[in-house]
Amino acid sequence: MSIERSVVSSIQAVVDNEPENHALRVHLAGLLLDVGDPIRALNHCAIVLANTPDNLEALNLAAQAAQKMGDNSKAEGYRRLHTALSTVITTDSKDCQSETSDVEAFTKPEESSLESIDTTVEGGTLVRMRLVRGTTGDDEFADTQTPAITLKDVAGMDEVKRRLNLAFLAPMKNPDLMKMYAKSMRGGLLLYGPPGCGKTFIGRAVAGELGAKFISVGLNDVLDMWIGNSERNLHEIFETARRSSPCVLFFDEIDALGRRRSLVRYSYVSSVIAQLLAEMDNVQNNNKSVFVLAATNHPWDVDTALRRPGRLDRTLLVLPPDLVARESILRFHTRERPLKDVDLGSLAAQTDEFSGADLAHLVDSAAEFAMEESLISGKPLPITFDQFKRALKDVKASTRPWFETARNYAMFSNDGGVYDELLNYLRIRRLV
Repeated sequence: MSIERSVVSSIQAVVDNEPENHALRVHLAGLLLDVGDPIRALNHCAIVLANTPDNLEALNLAAQAAQKMGDNSKAEGYRRLHTALSTVITTDSKDCQSETSDVEAFTKPEESSLESIDTTVEGGTLVRMRLVRGTTGDDEFADTQTPAITLKDVAGMDEVKRRLNLAFLAPMKNPDLMKMYAKSMRGGLLLYGPPGCGKTFIGRAVAGELGAKFISVGLNDVLDMWIGNSERNLHEIFETARRSSPCVLFFDEIDALGRRRSLVRYSYVSSVIAQLLAEMDNVQNNNKSVFVLAATNHPWDVDTALRRPGRLDRTLLVLPPDLVARESILRFHTRERPLKDVDLGSLAAQTDEFSGADLAHLVDSAAEFAMEESLISGKPLPITFDQFKRALKDVKASTRPWFETARNYAMFSNDGGVYDELLNYLRIRRLV
């Protein structure tokens, strides 16, 4: 099997295990196009577009795949939709720059003008570094965002916020206090828990709290089909962080990048993990103002070497929202929708174990039922509690399967008490 095919097979296995990881699925589609498999590439794009119809990268890849398959009409349709949505997004971005809501402005510099980008972050600007695959390794671009959200916008999660503040937010904001207690910024924090409970959202919210740079890294920013490129990409990301210190590096789905080496079938993946370990050690030795924040749904799959002191040496469990948090999340997702006789407190009480993503899906489903009735009646109707009752029959809590899997690790693989927090939660919920 060629190296290119091995990379595709490895990423395909991760996608099969995490079907909702749309960013990785889009990356896989691009790799499939590169190795001459447009049919599978188009299938993956179709799955992404079924969930996020405005995904511009998926639309672009779908057009390329359809073109290579000889389906010119389908390719043209994807191109037209891509062009239309690009225009809408560009217009909306310009119109919304003055808003105080959660706004994200995307800018892509010219390929040769990286030095002209101001990498200084004021008031919590998020700098998201990505690498353009090339032959020289010198081509980079940066997407800059200024998130309006902060940790105050994260419903509940008081313990998570406290630990984040203690671990690095407070020291970064109070350098004199950090010096007094000899608190260094070395090491990192691993957020883990069931999917859809806000780990990535917390990472974005942290950017709104910081007066330091925040670099978000996804799997597609690192992995490359060519030998040595993945390691080089990872090194460049850490070098950027060191040059930009004080800085926080946020690794989403760290288990896919730093997978336990006993589970790895290909040697090139092990070399990427080794590179990640070396870079984190360099952070400790050469620059103590770089902090690594990582998120995963599968902490037991993260290589143990990544979790020793000086690396991801602290773990933090991100649980499903409690009653107060669920009501707050429901209120947020219904704030711009017409409601009639809907008791959000009562609805929150009926959604125990729902994740934030589950609650958003519940609201969307109720809205769809209201739209259906509006189309039948010929007049717009508000969303009622009856529609939420119908939606509750279809939308179930997605966190229970995760807890069933996590229970085995908490009970039988709790070396050093790393899962004590999880085990205590399971006991309170009478799941063990």
